[in-house]
Amino acid sequence: MHFISSFFILVVFLVFQPVSAAEKNIKLRGSYSNSYNQFNINKTGRVAFMGGSITQMDGYRPMVSNYLKAKFIETKFEFINAGISSTCSTTGAFRLKEHVLDKGKVDLFFVEFAVNDDQDAAHAKRECVRGMEGIIRHARTAQPEMDIVVTYFVNPRMLDQLREGKVPMPIAAHEEVLKHYNVSSIFLAQEVADQISAGKLTWAKFGGTHPKPAGNAIASELIQKLLTKAWKVNSPNAKSNHKIPEPLIDQRSYYRGDFLSPKSGSNESWSWSVPEWKKIPGSFRNTFAGMKLLCCETPGRETIVKFNGSALGAYVLAGPDAGVIEVSMDGGAWKSHDLYHRYSRGLHYPRTVMFATDLKSSDHTARIRMSKKSNKASKGSSARILNFTVNR
Repeated sequence: MHFISSFFILVVFLVFQPVSAAEKNIKLRGSYSNSYNQFNINKTGRVAFMGGSITQMDGYRPMVSNYLKAKFIETKFEFINAGISSTCSTTGAFRLKEHVLDKGKVDLFFVEFAVNDDQDAAHAKRECVRGMEGIIRHARTAQPEMDIVVTYFVNPRMLDQLREGKVPMPIAAHEEVLKHYNVSSIFLAQEVADQISAGKLTWAKFGGTHPKPAGNAIASELIQKLLTKAWKVNSPNAKSNHKIPEPLIDQRSYYRGDFLSPKSGSNESWSWSVPEWKKIPGSFRNTFAGMKLLCCETPGRETIVKFNGSALGAYVLAGPDAGVIEVSMDGGAWKSHDLYHRYSRGLHYPRTVMFATDLKSSDHTARIRMSKKSNKASKGSSARILNFTVNR
């Protein structure tokens, strides 16, 4: 009887042991056989990373890349760094085609935008959904065999919410999209909160919003665990397309997002040129060095943009002198759009400002002019447009 009761206690203990924090914060969905078979059998692989500064920096991205090279020693990899500091999922949806899809067939795609949707863009839930759904649906429509992993990083405000038992809105919005499209997620933010609460980690050791090597190692480890788990059930069969659910979460999601060159909008007042950055106040990132922009510094001066689609915006560098743009769509009333951002004070800050998002999908003409009005914090009335953003 003693043996039986002891055995029963052992079984109960094993069954009801709480799942480790790492396992709990890995949300495995769908199959990853396509990437495994490509790397393991075909011996080549193209892996892309898209996000903000957390992706662009020397952080989790090279760690994951090194893991893949070590696991598939004979495989020739190409790694795409499509991280651009400060950009959110809205910008991501519009630059996805040029910065990722046009590079060729991508086998494995890593995405992170939770932090920038929260602190940089300060998006409402609608924009978080439209951006992330735009990225996921567009990627899977263009390349249906693509395997995707999304990682939720964390900032202090999000960390406080998690430690109070609340899920930060951008993460909840992105998770809604990922569940709909059966895409896996790495809940790094919750892992950090859990480890700090358990006394196993400190925010300082993690490294803050832009993690130190120790923090990035946690992210990389979680991704490795997810892939290891997924690849244990890989199929040796031919590759298969990931299913795309017919209904959209948001009918206005940017899943047909693309850039439209502003070159045709140049005239006497709107120049298509490389700004003389050394003569313009504000820090400038080398990411944009040598790029021509559509520039205007004269209030009241107008240009015209013709496009086909259901939404129009502008991907801009908004510096200390960023002004207000006025837009008249198809002869309608003029509407103002402030380009200045709270981070513009000392930086030519990359951001996407949407002018119209609920248009009929057809041909449109937008008249654009610099307003005589300007943000109180701005020192000028300038516009520097990298690309127009169109949901085709």
